[in-house]
Amino acid sequence: MKLAGLSLPLAALTLGGLTLSSLTLSTAAQANVDLKLGNTQRVTQLFSYPNNCSVICFRNWTLEQTVEHYLTQSVRRDGYSTAKVKVKTDNNQLYANISGVPKDYGKPLTALLDAGDLAYKGASKLNSDGKWTYSWYLFLPLGMALENRKSVELLHFPPDYSLTQAQDYLRSATTDRWATLLTTNGIPTEQTPGYQTIIDIAPIAAPATAGKDLEGVYGYFQDYQTTMVKQVSQNASGGALPMVAFGAPVRNWIKQQYGATVSVLGLAQISPSVGLKVPVLGSNHPSYIWYAADPENYDGDEAKADAAGLKVMGQDLSAACWQARMGSKPGSDPAVQLKSCTQNWQVANKEQTCALFYTSIRKLTPEQAQAKCATTPVQSQLKQLKEPAPSMSSEAPPHI
Repeated sequence: MKLAGLSLPLAALTLGGLTLSSLTLSTAAQANVDLKLGNTQRVTQLFSYPNNCSVICFRNWTLEQTVEHYLTQSVRRDGYSTAKVKVKTDNNQLYANISGVPKDYGKPLTALLDAGDLAYKGASKLNSDGKWTYSWYLFLPLGMALENRKSVELLHFPPDYSLTQAQDYLRSATTDRWATLLTTNGIPTEQTPGYQTIIDIAPIAAPATAGKDLEGVYGYFQDYQTTMVKQVSQNASGGALPMVAFGAPVRNWIKQQYGATVSVLGLAQISPSVGLKVPVLGSNHPSYIWYAADPENYDGDEAKADAAGLKVMGQDLSAACWQARMGSKPGSDPAVQLKSCTQNWQVANKEQTCALFYTSIRKLTPEQAQAKCATTPVQSQLKQLKEPAPSMSSEAPPHI
């Protein structure tokens, strides 16, 4: 029997004010997960405790509060807004109770901490070899989405203030800028953390200028690096997640570790484990644009700096576009998506690329940016967004 004019799609059926889809999600997330984290020494090491104490603590948290802080970040970024985290110590062992999450939620957390043991082992060896620096901190990618990941970001190292000030792995100029580019490409702001699951090839929170000093440390963390890539480059159902390799050191590491050559906006495929084929896109480091667009690197020539900055902005928007599309549409053809994204940001919508450069990098108002983009010199540059950038008078910093 068909009722004319009445449409009842499954998603719209309600029960007690809840849609069936939301009821299913809430039911799936009603487990109570108990997890043994390890002894006090292990948890202290893996959570970099205390995060910000030097006689006086910036935040005077206990070890238990620190762990609760990062685990709460994870459950929120996984979309479990009502989940509760409680950490307690019993007989020198720490235990976490997480309510309102799926019953298997503890598995990826356990895997992360086990990988963290490998990072600690590498850092300890680095220190015993006399290569550790007093201003470095071991910092694992805590607080990330553990389950509902959409894509993976491979980076160099986290800035020290993400640990000591923000106590948030996703709070930095680098990650903030890239989140904005993802949003520009259609990802809602509250969903960007699911796309920014980060693996740093050096799990060391260090000053932003430490890139060159970190060049010789990667080999100490090989077991950690490859274990993390295996773990996070697939979703809960075993499907491959798209990966973006940011910056020259990371792209070089991909070549060394997996034999794949990845240039900026170049595509490759790696196989972290048997049967898993992960699409990888090469990208500029998110912070590279500030260096590439600095007139001082062109002997004060602002026109050359703008030309370089516009090209980098077009590349970055294209990379974020690919990441957003591949993450939101699993199984898409990486090459097809990349071609569409570059056509969009380097050709079809180059005016918007221009406006975003001048508002976000040069800090012009939208009206000023529009006027700047309409000038003859800039219009000429916009026709060449796919061409190589002007040569710099000095080399780029080694970490980007």
